[in-house]
Amino acid sequence: MREPTVVAAGVTGAADYFETYSVVGILAVVGVLFVAVAFGAGRLLRPVVPTPEKLLTYECGVDPVGEGWAHTQVRYYVYAFLYVVFAVDSIFLFPWATVFAAPGYGATTLVEMFVFLGFLAVGLLYAYKKGVLAWT
Repeated sequence: MREPTVVAAGVTGAADYFETYSVVGILAVVGVLFVAVAFGAGRLLRPVVPTPEKLLTYECGVDPVGEGWAHTQVRYYVYAFLYVVFAVDSIFLFPWATVFAAPGYGATTLVEMFVFLGFLAVGLLYAYKKGVLAWT
């Protein structure tokens, strides 16, 4: 790469500035072309022999029986929701810990975190009272 041209008092030219972004743009175009060529080659080279067995719905080696729609119990969604809530909680705790250590933010961030944890505790207590956490 060539040295940037100094225009006036340490300011580089616009051409030199955008030259660094052109490398990123070229790399992105090459990446997209690589993926497109790989998918195109796969489409051209694969054998296409559809049979009724290949067109069946397949899951875990079990032959499909009945219709494709199945009822799922709501409690699985509740567990997934509780997981998302606590995953967001852990994502929020790590940045909070770094700000808490910064000078001048200790008391404010401590109060904010206890309010946040209070909301989570109320949600967890509600789920417990509704019997969501009892595996049956």
